[in-house]
Amino acid sequence: MPATSPRRQSPKRTTRAPVELSSSSSGLDAVDRRIIGSLQHDGRRPYGAIADEVGLSETAVRRRVQRLKDAGVMQIVAITDPLQLGFGREALIGIRVQGDVRLVADKVAAIEEANYVVMTAGSFDIIAELVAEDDNALVHLLNDSIRSISGVTEVETFLYLKLSKQTYTWGTK
Repeated sequence: MPATSPRRQSPKRTTRAPVELSSSSSGLDAVDRRIIGSLQHDGRRPYGAIADEVGLSETAVRRRVQRLKDAGVMQIVAITDPLQLGFGREALIGIRVQGDVRLVADKVAAIEEANYVVMTAGSFDIIAELVAEDDNALVHLLNDSIRSISGVTEVETFLYLKLSKQTYTWGTK
């Protein structure tokens, strides 16, 4: 882990300008994007270190991070390796639906082992990622939890053999 410089005390200010989302179409300015990029690199990075990097006070960075979290722009979470947590099978599934796709997507999203669910345009109505302990658990998920949902007409399963890339550093350009 790279060494961090000691936290610098920010000078006290008597007046503060309100921090608001910019008027750009995404609502983020260049400083927001730099803060996000810094947290994507290390979600535990101290606000003081980020402040030094982006040229704001620690308090201003703290407010911006809270605003970005409150707005749903970002979350700060621990990313785990499912294999090291005892989940030996991951799969992407394509689901075809007859009827209201939103209702089926909501039911799939409510399944604990589904960690990614999107409605799509194309040959599948829904794409979902499942994480299961083993093949038997995946069979149970597919047959008892997914295929039993009213409106599901077809499920195609794509088993993960090897993860070649997984990144969370996008979205700051």
